[in-house]
Amino acid sequence: MKNWEKYLMGPSKERTQERVGREITGLSILMIGLLVGIILLFLVGKGSQLFLKDGVSFQEFIFKTVWAPGKEVYGAASMIITSLLVTMVAGLIALPFALAVGVAVTEILPPITKKIIQPIIELLVGIPSVVYGLIGLTVVVPIVRQLVGGTGFGIIAASVVLFLMIMPTITSMIIDAFQAVDQDQRRASAGLGATRWQTITRIVIPAAKGGILTALIFGMARAFGEALAVQMVIGNAAIMPSIQGSAATITSVLTTGMGNTILGTPANDALWSLALILLGMSLVFNLLMHFVTRKEA
Repeated sequence: MKNWEKYLMGPSKERTQERVGREITGLSILMIGLLVGIILLFLVGKGSQLFLKDGVSFQEFIFKTVWAPGKEVYGAASMIITSLLVTMVAGLIALPFALAVGVAVTEILPPITKKIIQPIIELLVGIPSVVYGLIGLTVVVPIVRQLVGGTGFGIIAASVVLFLMIMPTITSMIIDAFQAVDQDQRRASAGLGATRWQTITRIVIPAAKGGILTALIFGMARAFGEALAVQMVIGNAAIMPSIQGSAATITSVLTTGMGNTILGTPANDALWSLALILLGMSLVFNLLMHFVTRKEA
C-alpha cells in the first residue's frame, strides 16, 4: 500500500524529465553566459592596455590615419574606414542579386527548381573562406588589374570576394523570409485583380521587409568579420583606401600582425585594441538584427 501511495503521490516520470531538462538548460545558459563574459572581460582588459599603459589616446587611435608600429604611431582610422567600406559595398551589391534569386525561387519558377537551387545555395554557404580567397587571388585580382589598373589588390577585389561570400547566405535567408509570408495574402491580392508582379512588389516584399533587412545585416556582419579571404586580395597596406591602391581592414591587420609582435609591447597592445573595436562593431551588427527583428514582431 505504501508503494502505491508513493507511486501515486510522488512526481511523475514526465515531471522528473522536465525538471532535469530545465536544470540542464539553465546550466548550459549559465556556462554560455560565463564564457561570453570572460571573453568580453579578457578583450576589454587586453584592448585597453594601449590607452592605460602605453599612453596612446583613444581619440588618436580612432581618428588618426597613420599606422606605423615601428615609429610608435597607432592610428586605426584607415582600417576602420576600409572595413566599413568593403562591407557596405559587398552588402549593397549582394542585396539585389539575392532579392532576384529569392523572388524567382519562391514566386516565379516552378516548385521543382527550389529543390535544385536550395542545395546549391547551401553548398555555396558552406565553402571555406580560403577557397573564395583563392578565387579572388587567381580570378578577381587579374580582372581588376586589367579594368582599373594598378596591382589589382585593394578594396574592389576585396568587395567582390566578400560579395561572392555573403550572397548565398543573404539569398538563403531571403528565401526563408518570402516563404514565411502567408499564402492568404497572395490569394487576396490575386482576388483583387493584381498581377503577379504587383503582388510581389506590393505584398510579398513589404511583408518580408524585416527578414530582408535581417539577412542584409547578417551578411554584412559576416563580411565585416572575414579575415583570410580579404587578407589574400586587399594588399594589406594600412593606408587610406583608394581605387587602385592596396588597403587593409581590421581583420587583415590582425591576422598578419599578431604573429609578428611580442606580447606586452605597444604594437601587440594596439592589435588587441583593434580586436576590441572589431568585437564592438560585431555587437553593433547583432543589436541591429535584434532591433529589426523586434520591430517587425
